[in-house]
Amino acid sequence: MIIIIAAVAENNALGKNNDLVWHLPDDFKRFKLLTSGHYIVMGRKTFESFPKPLPNRTHVIITRQKNYTPEGCLIANTLQEAMHLCPKNEDTYIIGGGEIYNQSIGIADILEITRVHDTFEADTFFPEIVPTVWELTNEEFHPKDDKHNYSFTYQTFHRK
Repeated sequence: MIIIIAAVAENNALGKNNDLVWHLPDDFKRFKLLTSGHYIVMGRKTFESFPKPLPNRTHVIITRQKNYTPEGCLIANTLQEAMHLCPKNEDTYIIGGGEIYNQSIGIADILEITRVHDTFEADTFFPEIVPTVWELTNEEFHPKDDKHNYSFTYQTFHRK
């Protein structure tokens, strides 16, 4: 399965200046739980937003830069090339950024969305989730609390 995983605001905002505009510790835990042990596909800027490669995951980075070779990562020049580097019989997670989400939403089987219940000024946005294409199959609401400045809902969508 090809699974897109993203935290997305009500106005489809993803981030600004190559960073998230919110901090949700439980969402980070869920991201780690779901993606650990799997291939994760991302753009170069998303990879560079991490302090170091994420443990227990195989990183596939899409970049147009020649001679880009971060240690321990697989490199592709296109989404199609990146997908060929991932095992066909295992779940592969697409983790961003915005351009990679736009390119991959047409081939994804599942969307794992954390819907952040607020709107944000952003420069990167998630593509529209079209109801005729995607069926919401699970929702789990989390209220705002002392560790989370925003309420959010985990949403799972399956391609119809």
